[in-house]
Amino acid sequence: MELKGQMAECLWLLLLNAMCLQAAFVEPPQPVISLRSMAESQTRLPCRYQVEAGEKVVQVTWLKALPDGSKEQIITAHFTDGHTEFGRYSGRVRFEGGSPTENSALLIPSTEESDEGSYTCHISTFPNGNFERHIKLTVWILPISFLEPALLVEGQSFRVAASCRAVGRPLPRLSWDTDLPGQSTNRTSVGGSVSSYYSLHPLRSMNGKKLDCLVWHPGLEQPRRISNRLVVQYPPDATISATRADWFAGLERAELVCSSGGHPKPENFTWTRRGGDLPDGTSVIGGRLVFGRALRMNDSGVYECEARNNVGAGNTEYKLTVTEKSLQTQPIDKQLLIIIGASAGALIMVLIIVVLLVNRYHRHRNKKLERELSEKTEEINSFSRQASFRRLNSVSTDPRVTPEDYAMLRVDSRMKNSEMSLERPIYKGSQSTLGGKWGPAGGVEVDELGRPVVWHDGRESLRGAEMDGEKEERRRRVESYLKNSNMSLDSGLPSSLVPLKAQQEDGVGARDPDLTHLREGDSPPEEEWAPNQSAEENPDDGVDEDSSSYQISEALTNHFYYSNGVLRPRPHSNAILLHPKGQII
Repeated sequence: MELKGQMAECLWLLLLNAMCLQAAFVEPPQPVISLRSMAESQTRLPCRYQVEAGEKVVQVTWLKALPDGSKEQIITAHFTDGHTEFGRYSGRVRFEGGSPTENSALLIPSTEESDEGSYTCHISTFPNGNFERHIKLTVWILPISFLEPALLVEGQSFRVAASCRAVGRPLPRLSWDTDLPGQSTNRTSVGGSVSSYYSLHPLRSMNGKKLDCLVWHPGLEQPRRISNRLVVQYPPDATISATRADWFAGLERAELVCSSGGHPKPENFTWTRRGGDLPDGTSVIGGRLVFGRALRMNDSGVYECEARNNVGAGNTEYKLTVTEKSLQTQPIDKQLLIIIGASAGALIMVLIIVVLLVNRYHRHRNKKLERELSEKTEEINSFSRQASFRRLNSVSTDPRVTPEDYAMLRVDSRMKNSEMSLERPIYKGSQSTLGGKWGPAGGVEVDELGRPVVWHDGRESLRGAEMDGEKEERRRRVESYLKNSNMSLDSGLPSSLVPLKAQQEDGVGARDPDLTHLREGDSPPEEEWAPNQSAEENPDDGVDEDSSSYQISEALTNHFYYSNGVLRPRPHSNAILLHPKGQII
């Protein structure tokens, strides 16, 4: 029992010692680690031991395990003898730091595929003994890839259009990026390479289309693209075009051009003329048939062109007709057309702007006129009847009223009064100019005023003495009538519309009776119309009546004038007009 207890105590001490010793490694902290490196790049294998107090690293050795289980030395460093490289690793490896006993990391500047394997870092210390770290290295090889396009010809059977191959470690993966209809096939070889083939039916429409190969590998952040354009060869398709459509005799520098498609582009062109040789003076320059002289009528005919490439040939023909004269007019200069078009466009824009401005002006003016008319209509309608009659006796200063607007109403009223004053008072025993007796036969006799002379009977000689006194009385009455007429004009109303009482109150003197109230054929009252009494006493006073009518006509002429056969009042600043509808202006 005691022996077993001692053995257990010894094992516990050894375990504690091992734990303490393992904790002395700074890197790698684990006893075994795995690393990955890329071929042709630098690889670092970490190894660093931290000594304790009183401990010293005597030697550092890197070893690599062989396939048979044995190990071979790569490099050794002694604290007094320096470092030594062994075998095929000489010159290919080195320690990272200048003091290998302190930093024992191993560097492989250019890693190869053969460097893949298990490595051991062996540390010899005094007095604690030996310690090791194991590192497993994996080497990747970035893919090496290439693409081989195939030569395709239109009309061939289903075949490989391109092949893509790649070599890498680990094995890469291949794919195709294209819109072409086809099928891909992948194959893997024993040597660690992979191949992919893309097959299709070649058509001329596929020529130049994209057919890219994509290489996928874990060592690449994104797939590697190998760009490729499909190549499909096909024979040319020739066409002939003329420099102009109008061919006439005398045309200079005329030529026919043979255009052709095809892949590759044809370089061999052959020109012929059906039924004979080419005309003299012509030459073939590439795909052009050039006439080096002026055209002739006999140059007409059918011309053929053959274009050929390494795949095949294409033929076409063109019928050339030469006329005596040109059938086309001289084309208009394009610059002139541009100028005309620009001018027309500018003119149209100006007209549109003018129309818009005029339309806007008229709309504004119509609105203004409508507003003013509405205001004046409201002002006229607001006048009351009482206010209108008060304005009859006032002096009108409204500039809106013109003397001729309602002149016909005043003229009709004045004419009526004048006619009644001249025609209604018919004196007994008197004879009018129409009822009197004319002078001697042989013609109408007129007086110094151009009026026809009325001849009366023998009683006229007996009354000659009384005529002078009556003329004076009649003259006074005519002046009074004219004064009353002027007053009616001053007030803006006809004399027939002015009340008789109002006329007498003006203080003018005697007033003539209002003759407008008499109908035709009626006689004025005897107490108001004095001439009736005289007419009864003197029935033959027609001559004096004519004189009174003349004076009234002369007075009316001073206040009225004829215009277009109508008697119109002369303009007066104090006139008040009556609208035919009864409105007062």
